[in-house]
Amino acid sequence: MYQGWFMKTGFINTGYFYVNSQFYGDNTVNLYFRMIWLLLTTKRRRGWMRLNALENTLEGIVLLNDIDVNGHMNNGRFMTVCDLNRIDLFIRTGLARIMLRRKWMPIISYHDMSYYKSLKLGQRYRCNMSMEHWDEKYFYMRHRFTNPSGATVAEGVSRAVIRGKDGVIPPEEVVAAVEAYQQLSTEKPSAE
Repeated sequence: MYQGWFMKTGFINTGYFYVNSQFYGDNTVNLYFRMIWLLLTTKRRRGWMRLNALENTLEGIVLLNDIDVNGHMNNGRFMTVCDLNRIDLFIRTGLARIMLRRKWMPIISYHDMSYYKSLKLGQRYRCNMSMEHWDEKYFYMRHRFTNPSGATVAEGVSRAVIRGKDGVIPPEEVVAAVEAYQQLSTEKPSAE
């Protein structure tokens, strides 16, 4: 099925968290490689994240399979990078482990992005994400993409819930679980 040059030759280009999986066809494989790279490098790159500093930055470069027919990064790829940024935050706060244990899942209920400038093939960028606040049901995040000169390329907002088998988990319960997990993690004696 995969007949692109990159798959035939086994070429894998890893830059930051990007892996170029194929030249043509389904970009889902590319997302899996990017997520695996992110999972392997998250803690090594940045360490632990406390709840009072919920800001995260991922850096990347526009690859061939990121661009559309207009020669710039596809708007869907911006959303994918936002997803990877959230996953990085989940891992670094301990929320990913909690979600796996309790069988919770994150769901984006709203995402809006405004685009101001293009990102061309080979261009580097940064995606900053901050958790703005939460209410009785939703978490609210802000995303901002910048080019190497610091100019804003795109920015947007998203709203998410954490869902369990019985429905939406209130954000206060999620935050309490993360705080308890972080407290337990810091109290464990180090293996020397």
